[in-house]
Amino acid sequence: MKKSILAAMALALSAGGLAANEVTPSQVKFEDGAVATSLTGVAGDPAEGRKIVGNKGLGNCIACHIVSDLADVPFQGEIGPPLDGAGDRWSEADLRGIVSNAKMMFDGSMMPSFYKTEGFIRPGKAYTGKAADDTFGPLLTAQQIENVVAYLVTLKE
Repeated sequence: MKKSILAAMALALSAGGLAANEVTPSQVKFEDGAVATSLTGVAGDPAEGRKIVGNKGLGNCIACHIVSDLADVPFQGEIGPPLDGAGDRWSEADLRGIVSNAKMMFDGSMMPSFYKTEGFIRPGKAYTGKAADDTFGPLLTAQQIENVVAYLVTLKE
């Protein structure tokens, strides 16, 4: 019985929870704003990253950035730099750091920290008017960060 419970727990963790080698937001190591190692140990999927960048309910990167590859997504922003050529301008480690927490590389950046859970004040719990508790997770998962980075690396001039 114990073996089957442990096996079920392991399967659940590998399917949707934290992977054994996944770096939590508080464990991310920034070096000059860059994050050299993968947050998951699993290669990012550029096609999934493209969906996240263009999805107004997930990354919503296009709210602030223009991405020519996503020309079918309307109302792209002009606050941040165009992401066209991001793969030429920045290394994979730089992009991972920028997407995780841009403020570590660009002091005063308005870009949200997509993989951060500490060190700032968040609004109430799910905009209910109730005080926030400790259940807030990052805006994107570690694998979603890796997927976005894998996509951004493909954006060449």
